[in-house]
Amino acid sequence: MTRSYHPETLTAAAGVATDPAFRSAAPPLYLSATYGWRDPEEKPAFDYSRSGNPTRAELERALADLEGAARGVITATGMAAVDLTLALVNPGDLVVAPHDCYGGTFRLLTARARRGQIKVLFVNQTEPEEFAAALAQGPKLVLIETPSNPLLRITDIRACAAAARKAGAIVVADNTFLSPALQNPLALGCDIVVHSTTKFINGHSDVVGGAVLARDEALGDELAWWANCTGVTGAPFDSYLTLRGLRTLFPRIARQQENAGLVAAALAADQRVSRVYFPGLADHPGHDIARRQQKGFGSMLSVELTEDVDVLEALRGMRLFTVAESLGGFESLACVPATMTHAGMTPEARAAAGISDRLVRLSIGLEHPSDLIDDLFGAIDRAAIAVRREGRRRAAG
Repeated sequence: MTRSYHPETLTAAAGVATDPAFRSAAPPLYLSATYGWRDPEEKPAFDYSRSGNPTRAELERALADLEGAARGVITATGMAAVDLTLALVNPGDLVVAPHDCYGGTFRLLTARARRGQIKVLFVNQTEPEEFAAALAQGPKLVLIETPSNPLLRITDIRACAAAARKAGAIVVADNTFLSPALQNPLALGCDIVVHSTTKFINGHSDVVGGAVLARDEALGDELAWWANCTGVTGAPFDSYLTLRGLRTLFPRIARQQENAGLVAAALAADQRVSRVYFPGLADHPGHDIARRQQKGFGSMLSVELTEDVDVLEALRGMRLFTVAESLGGFESLACVPATMTHAGMTPEARAAAGISDRLVRLSIGLEHPSDLIDDLFGAIDRAAIAVRREGRRRAAG
């Protein structure tokens, strides 16, 4: 499909009536593991589903069009997508990553480094001098994650990508928190963009997957070779579900980020919330950069609760928010990163990243914003009462 269409059109029209047999509106699901050859010397377009599958190829094309990529690779999970980019790194090469990256990414990079497969350096990429010092060490690959998970720090993609490429590094951006609907890192100078398609792209919390999208065709071909070689490609049915979810990405994320802005503003006005991490707030340190490089502020936010609130009791008291990992689905979720999504980081690493035990990450869904706000404040009220009650008990005892 031509990229002259608006991205909303690309998501709605991807694969529609392209079925060569019946021109079905919904692209067919090809579950076959293998495909017949018309002649033993003429390799067909698809021969074995690990190497290529028509359903997966449809999703790859759709996401490549949305991100402006030359080629895409669909992987079994988001972490498989991140790991696939490491196939471009040789033993002993340096990888520079954000000090506050997703806990699973931190675990993967440190595990690879412990085995001597790579060297890794975690830095605060929002600090130009610290980032420049890291680039001076000659990294082979630089991973950018913006907004960061879970503190929503904003990295200047254009500036960091330009500096990293000048230093000879391959630049990879994790775009999971915003999706191609709100941010396009390849257009800002990155070489590769990765997604956990489990999140906003699918949006229905019913399938796990990932995507790696390369601006350059040769780089995309190399990634596809490694994906086939290692067998990390996504399943056909998962691709079918993800493409189905992708069609509603733009209306979903528009409503979700509108809700998030209202929730963030309400929480910021409460004295029991010491800090709200949401780039849409004017006092967020990365607000101006986010306005320049993003098409919206997204629907993820984190809050730091004061000691007047029992954090775990607050989560236990939520009735509309579901306490769970993951994000970007139609439903609102809450988690404590220190014990859930970022438990794979050492306490020292979490402290360096600014991830405290009082931090709560919220993924805002499609519910009515008033109901979400009422649920949060009801839970906070009950958790604050629990703290006061415990204080009185200790004083009396």
